Amino acid sequence: MSYTDFFKRATRTEEQPDGLKPFPYQCRLAEKPWPELLDVPTGMGKTAAVVLAWLWKHGWRKGAREAGPDAGTPRRLVYCLPMRVLVEQTERNARRWLENLAVAGMPGENKVSVHLLMGGSEDVKKATWADYPEEDAILIGTQDMLLSRALMRGYGMSRYQWPVHFAWLHNDALWVFDEVQLMGPGLKTSAQLEALRRKIGSSSRSRSLWVSATLKRDWLRTVDFDPVSTNPLALSEEEKKAPEVRERREAVKVLTRCDVALTPTKPSKSGKAEESEKVDKLTSDDIKTYLKALADRVLAAHQPGTTTLAILNTVERAQGLFVELENRLAESPVKGRKKAATPAPSVSNNPELMLIHSRFRAEDRRANEGRLHSDPPAEGRIVIATQAIEAGVDLSARVLFTELAPWASLVQRFGRCNRYGEFNKTKEAQVIWIDVADAKPYTTEELDAARQVVANLKSAASADLPPITAEAPLHPVLRRKDFLDLFNTDPDLSGFDVDIAPYVRDADDADVLLFWRALGGDPQDEPPASREELCRAGLGAAKKLLDRLETGDVFVWDTLARKWTTPRPKDMRLRPGMTLMLKAVVGGYTPQLGLAPESKVGVPLIVAPAEESLAEEAFDDDQRSLLQVPVTLPRHLADVEQKARELCEALEFKEPQAVIRAARWHDVGKAHEAFDSMLRYAHEQGTDETLGAGHWAKSGRKPNRKPGKPRYQVIVDGKAVKRRTFRHELASALAWIDQHGKETGADLIAYLIAAHHGKVRMSLRALPQETEPPDGRLYARGVWDGDRLPAMQFADGETVPEVELKLDLMQLGDGPQGPSWTTRTQRLLKALGPFQLAWCEALVRIADWRASRAEQEAAK
Repeated sequence: MSYTDFFKRATRTEEQPDGLKPFPYQCRLAEKPWPELLDVPTGMGKTAAVVLAWLWKHGWRKGAREAGPDAGTPRRLVYCLPMRVLVEQTERNARRWLENLAVAGMPGENKVSVHLLMGGSEDVKKATWADYPEEDAILIGTQDMLLSRALMRGYGMSRYQWPVHFAWLHNDALWVFDEVQLMGPGLKTSAQLEALRRKIGSSSRSRSLWVSATLKRDWLRTVDFDPVSTNPLALSEEEKKAPEVRERREAVKVLTRCDVALTPTKPSKSGKAEESEKVDKLTSDDIKTYLKALADRVLAAHQPGTTTLAILNTVERAQGLFVELENRLAESPVKGRKKAATPAPSVSNNPELMLIHSRFRAEDRRANEGRLHSDPPAEGRIVIATQAIEAGVDLSARVLFTELAPWASLVQRFGRCNRYGEFNKTKEAQVIWIDVADAKPYTTEELDAARQVVANLKSAASADLPPITAEAPLHPVLRRKDFLDLFNTDPDLSGFDVDIAPYVRDADDADVLLFWRALGGDPQDEPPASREELCRAGLGAAKKLLDRLETGDVFVWDTLARKWTTPRPKDMRLRPGMTLMLKAVVGGYTPQLGLAPESKVGVPLIVAPAEESLAEEAFDDDQRSLLQVPVTLPRHLADVEQKARELCEALEFKEPQAVIRAARWHDVGKAHEAFDSMLRYAHEQGTDETLGAGHWAKSGRKPNRKPGKPRYQVIVDGKAVKRRTFRHELASALAWIDQHGKETGADLIAYLIAAHHGKVRMSLRALPQETEPPDGRLYARGVWDGDRLPAMQFADGETVPEVELKLDLMQLGDGPQGPSWTTRTQRLLKALGPFQLAWCEALVRIADWRASRAEQEAAK
């Protein structure tokens, strides 16, 4: 099968049953070694080029893998996009291509799976992409979701899953950064991460590819990354002369300046407003006047059967123009526009009106995007959008209005007009740029530079546009030491995490996640948000909403206290990626406008399917131990050891001994009285029966019962003493150190044992909610110094004698147990590096997950 046949089969649609013939550059990308830069004009199929080249290089053909994977092509394709509106489009296209090739599958089916990395909880009973690191997968997400995971601070997900995603995103991963001109500080971070992977080393191959029609190579320069050595791929001069390429590069796009501008005004002596160079600040009246005039121009320019697109720089102005047009169309049919030569039959006098930005909930966003990708109605379509639509969106307008933006952004916006050259014959396509005095969200310098360029142009065709010359804006660069510090996932003593937002996105664009509930009863009975309920909000917009709320209107989940807390909204410290629950009656969102901080209309509730509304993981949760079928501890240890061995073989891991040994010992601490009593209590509550004698790893539960809150306790002098925040994996690691601490590689195995739930990792200290021993002895994570772990036997007969657990290593400096825990883990981090250490950590965890799932499935 040739690559041309492969590409055509993948790109088949109902409209084009024979598929698309690849451009020569798309063939070169698939058949030659990977470049680092892909610089191709808009409308030339860059997403298809990358995804299908990755599939081809991995040996996939129609229906199966028929060739060996290319040694330079990683298993995971990580597609990083700057805007949420691009994510669903990329996912749809990738799934369609895989289905056309009959290679689409789910995790565990040995095919290619596609996944959106979004906020929200995951069901521990279901396999995800992370469970099968040996399989090919396409991971798609925004830079917020992907870069935050790559920095070990994954937004909108359980903090205890951060290390697994970190491991798989830095090992055996091809990162594709699309539309890089929109990435802000994320672009520098992407380059710095690539440099650190090269310098520190990964357990498996990884690489990066930066994609854009407006990429300046020097934008990638950091203290550790030199872009001079990067290998680019661009259209050759011969390719530019091909008819099918010229049709797009030289597409007709007449460029003119709009006679409406957003400028500050001041009252004149006559009482009327006039432009003034002395007035710098825009008033609300200025914006209203501007939007009314712009609405006139948009309606006058629109023609039936076509799409008219207006791109504004802020969500607020886009919403304002949408409302203005909506009111105009409600009052009377469109007036003042030219009639089409042959008007199509119509059931309405008005064009369809749409609003596109990144602040919608999933259901409303899907509805908008579904309409956006359908043919316009007879009266045509008017789309009002923010920069969320300026890049990558498969949309072609006859008329494009755009506010002045940085030159690289304008070039991308121009690509939404006459995208495929369909208006070349009629020469009707036009781009109308609008001068604005308000630079936000950009800088005045960027707009001044763009104004000088665009004012002298008469065509917006790709072939007529000058190259990008602007220097990259200054952004903070993540240094190696700061990156290594992020490997420790424990919050600081005040309960906060290191803020990575400056390395991910501009401060004005950083997001929190909001969802709304009726909250008629006890808020503590509310489950966390499903992904369908979440709405992204910029920090500024969220603060604007919170400032008008009262205590009791908004709630935040406290993972240590295991409850929803009710801070005073005006005093809240918002952090990118945090999730807030709001009362629906306070408003702040409408299906038509999306996030609307000033709206006080009650927000419609979304009822998520039961399986979508999942429990938020707390520190002392042990969801993978409270299942439906009880499993003995010796059997579980043997099962996890076997799964670890199989996983290391599948991944061709050359030094698997530490991973396999850690898997064998990972749950020995479940023999501790505190855990054993919790498990037996949970089993009795879930089944009305008691567990038999011996040591157990999993409790049982009837299908119609939910696991309750873990109850850890020990009996002292005939009285039950609570052991809040007890972690069995710490007991396991301490037992290992007691028995094998002097062996070569013992510290690595101890770390892998302790870290297999993501809750005991680089540091070891007591937590605020812990039960303090009355006699002043050391304690941490529910384990007290001097606790005794009873003797137990592995399935193969090896016996672990009774062990006294010692916590001297939680103190600084050398002690009776040797180096402190912090010293041991820091030595490991220095010796192995974060990527290899996380790789080993994730392997033990995945082996545990697989064994637990297999044990439950085998018992059904």
